[in-house]
Amino acid sequence: MSSERLNVIALISGGKDSFFSLLHCIKHGHRVVALANLFPGPSTTNVSDLLTPPPSLSQQATDISASFSLPPGLEIIDPGAWAAEAVTTARYHGHGLEASEKDLNSFMYQTVGHEVLPLYAAATGLPLYRLPITGRAVHHERDYDATDARDSEETESMLPLLRAIMSRHPEVNALSAGAILSTYQRTRVESIAMRLGLVPLAFLWQYTVLPPPQDDDASNPATGNETQLLTDMANASLEARIIKVASAGLDESHLWERVSSEHGAERVKRALRKFGSSEFAAALGEGGEFETLVVDGPVNLFKHRIVIPENGRNIVREGGGCSWLRLSGARLEKKEPDPSQALAVRTPDLLDPKFKAIVDDLPPLGSLSWQNAVKSFLSVLLRDRMESASADIDVLRWSVFAAPSERERSIEEETVQIVEKIRELVSAAKLDPADISSTVIVLRHMADFPKVNGEYGKLFPKPNPPSRVTISCGSLLPSGNNIAVYVTAPSSQSTGRTGLHVQSRSYWAPANIGPYSQATNTSVVVQGQESGLRIISIAGQIPLIPATMVLPAPSDRSHELQVVLSLQHLWRVAQELKVQYWTSSVAYFPRCKSKNDMELNAKLVGHVWKQAHGTPEDADDSDMLDPWDLKYNTVYQTLGDNGVKDNKRTIPDWSVLTLRQQNEPETCIPPTFAVEVEELPRQSAVEWHAHHGLSNVDESSLELTYDPDVGFAGFKTWHSVVKAKSATVVYSAVSCNNEDQLGKQNLESLEQILNTVYGDSLRHLRPAESVARIRRPYLIYVDSDEVDSPFELTLSSTTGVAIIPCHSIWSTLGEKLKVVALYETSFPHGNGDKSNDDDVS
Repeated sequence: MSSERLNVIALISGGKDSFFSLLHCIKHGHRVVALANLFPGPSTTNVSDLLTPPPSLSQQATDISASFSLPPGLEIIDPGAWAAEAVTTARYHGHGLEASEKDLNSFMYQTVGHEVLPLYAAATGLPLYRLPITGRAVHHERDYDATDARDSEETESMLPLLRAIMSRHPEVNALSAGAILSTYQRTRVESIAMRLGLVPLAFLWQYTVLPPPQDDDASNPATGNETQLLTDMANASLEARIIKVASAGLDESHLWERVSSEHGAERVKRALRKFGSSEFAAALGEGGEFETLVVDGPVNLFKHRIVIPENGRNIVREGGGCSWLRLSGARLEKKEPDPSQALAVRTPDLLDPKFKAIVDDLPPLGSLSWQNAVKSFLSVLLRDRMESASADIDVLRWSVFAAPSERERSIEEETVQIVEKIRELVSAAKLDPADISSTVIVLRHMADFPKVNGEYGKLFPKPNPPSRVTISCGSLLPSGNNIAVYVTAPSSQSTGRTGLHVQSRSYWAPANIGPYSQATNTSVVVQGQESGLRIISIAGQIPLIPATMVLPAPSDRSHELQVVLSLQHLWRVAQELKVQYWTSSVAYFPRCKSKNDMELNAKLVGHVWKQAHGTPEDADDSDMLDPWDLKYNTVYQTLGDNGVKDNKRTIPDWSVLTLRQQNEPETCIPPTFAVEVEELPRQSAVEWHAHHGLSNVDESSLELTYDPDVGFAGFKTWHSVVKAKSATVVYSAVSCNNEDQLGKQNLESLEQILNTVYGDSLRHLRPAESVARIRRPYLIYVDSDEVDSPFELTLSSTTGVAIIPCHSIWSTLGEKLKVVALYETSFPHGNGDKSNDDDVS
């Protein structure tokens, strides 16, 4: 499947990142239509004074001002302007106004060096549109809320600029920006792009965690270091010069240093390291340590080189270690075209070394086999740690269906009714839809997904909507219902909910362009008190290639690649949210041609899940360095002691497991299952759904128990036991195979047995104590051929269990299951609870 060619507006600041992102657009075959830039506006000049096009504009630009309403102060510079003359500062800015002696220091826009920006039109052969920045940074939150935006917000300056470009270039459908690690910048560009119907492109997003070049040693922890991006820029012939320094360690001697070179990058690293900087991104200038100006690049983009004489680089000292260059006398120098020169832009490999090895080393599917190591033992963490009675976790869950209807209704009508029900439920709970942490949407027809999105999205106009899993179960849904929505929300607004919603295309993970986040992060609350543990709810991950948003091309191994690629997406999102451990997961597959196909899928899922978890030794090899190397060996040095660790977080974080389990890593792999449904989004071959990611877990505070013998034939249980500050929380999975003697049952009867099995298994963990009350499962996967009336209770009550009807369910052994149920409970700590520092090894 091929990606469409986009027509791109490139936001440029003059800095290295925006231009390198532009080069990646060209690498992917996209057409760059125009350059866009925002520059400091004169604070003393009336807007009306800026309406007249400046004399530097071409006649064509002047002519089009009559065809649509130009925003105040718009400059349109055609490639033929400024071609070969040296120009002074006064001609660059404000149509004759003097350049400022103080940089704007915007959180959003690079403004130093703006005097040279008009030359980019002739240098690149692309039209340049410029507009003065109006307003200031009113909203300083990390994630941008457009519903509360005002014209006084500097971010909104992009809107009139981009609308003007779109008026002249109606074919435009994408917007490129150079965000690497700045969520602040990325979310603001995405907000503007989405409102204008433009595809946001951020090819440098999370570049520092992407696979290094193939010829590097993948086992070397220093590989893919913080300056790999600068090396890649140098190899692409991008010439970026430092024009501002604002960090201890960087001084005036670094001004005009070519940072996009091996020498320049190393010099910056050494200077920052000297002052103990611990930010991994500091060497890229992501924290404002320095800013750059691009003066040349590959002939695929730069037809002329920008030359600034030495006497035109005047240092402005603002104090506090901040200095920058005010530039004048810039001119263009023609370059000889070289048709044979290919664009040398490296695109990171699709798979990280670990996941590539999983694909490369896969044995024949028929020979795959894996199971949890049989290890039944009493819980160390549940010993003398809490009150004997269990307690609910303070979380709200609703199962929402449209009311029965005697007439045929459209999917839009049904979705509108469900959306209104959700509004009523959250309002009655004194919450807002923005507080919802996750949803699962089950459709009858996947083709209805776009129509559902249109209505569902109206619930979530604010940043970071809930994470979401979407599947189609076809005719397994109740008759007369074409959609079910299962909602999870905290019981109060005091959980410190955050989220990650990346809508830009990149090499990192698929963009979430719909009304759902990659992940949300909420606190686990027990009896009104925050436990200290946090839950990461991650959206279902399908195997889209992030840079193109298409599925991998068909091949002999494309099915296996899709399974591994989507799992890598899950891992990358989880690493960004600092997930330390999973409680359980499923991999959804569309309807298979045969039972044997699903059996092989189940074994494949088990194998790659186990390989992705690895062992403690794998974690040691990847990110644990000898202290001598960190301090003295320049090959391994980063900007700080935690540079490698922070950027190479492993899942699981083996340190949170008890020492006993660390020594038996085969017992630590959470349960996973393969589930056959009807269809998946985008006709994907697989969708991974991790039920809970655990974060903020202390060392030696987690254990996984597996109980294959709970007194009922065919039933197995797993418990993830987590010792938090105010409670010990237990997340459980119960499965039942098809070999029992119970025969086909309705779900109500089967749930009673599941609850009994679950309660008995909890008592096995703490035989000296009783469990006061058994909870219902919060989610059940049922084989619809083996279970009757799965929706009988759910349809009559919104507080029912979330039911996923399946064509089949499989263990990683390749055994067919009747049901898998998920539970959660907690044990609040009593007054006599011991410190978390006790030996629990």
